[in-house]
Amino acid sequence: MALASAVENYPGFKRISGLELAEKMAKQARFLGAEIISDEVLEIENKNSSSSKPEFKIITASGKTYKAKAIILATGTKRRELGVPGEKEFLGRGVSYCATCDAAFFENKLVAVIGGANAAVMSADHLARFAKKVYLIYRGKPLRAEPIWRERVEENPKIEIVYNTNVVKILGKEKVEGVELDNPYQGLKILPLDGVFIEIGGVPTGELVRKLGVELDEGGFIRVNPQMETNVRGVFAAGDIANLHGELQQIIIACAEGAIAATSVYKFLRESR
Repeated sequence: MALASAVENYPGFKRISGLELAEKMAKQARFLGAEIISDEVLEIENKNSSSSKPEFKIITASGKTYKAKAIILATGTKRRELGVPGEKEFLGRGVSYCATCDAAFFENKLVAVIGGANAAVMSADHLARFAKKVYLIYRGKPLRAEPIWRERVEENPKIEIVYNTNVVKILGKEKVEGVELDNPYQGLKILPLDGVFIEIGGVPTGELVRKLGVELDEGGFIRVNPQMETNVRGVFAAGDIANLHGELQQIIIACAEGAIAATSVYKFLRESR
């Protein structure tokens, strides 16, 4: 959410950046008494797995530990990598996974966005405010984004859509200088560029819970029931990491799932007294 340049489908806001919406949510949570801790969870242990009253131990990168009777997993997804030569080598030197973060560095330059769903199309729209030209390179046709975003990029004279094409290599010396295409575009197999933005979706971050015995589906998402319960007593999941709503990865759906999970945890804690 924080990486979205614009959010227009969340109730109460005509248009708001993802970062601003995230900050408003955090501010409200603190106001209502929540404590937000910036740390990385390295491990979660179930100290009482054989009992009907689980007890979890959360170990963080800072060396702190926390105890909990229930956990809601909301780790979301991480950006999917393209997996082509030059991607890792030029990360931070022309290759980016965040148009919102890096668009301003490419003012009056040539850039490409790789992908065809909402994230890619929204990134192309945002980049067009800064770049001289934006190529939106998608392996299929048509774009899979919502109609309003498709219309915007299709009507924007600074955005050129390249269909049925894959990037097979990112080229350059000290920084990105272009990409190699598997299907020549307007006679060019090498497309000169200053920047490449990779927006091909996300993959679940479920590695943390494997040791707990939480069941994952074939895509690596956490299996939950309509109450957002996992197969492990006391462990719940919500948002993009959960498999309940499939590809409907929207902020409002994640919020709804979070509300259901929180209510389920409240009932669980009351029943476990």
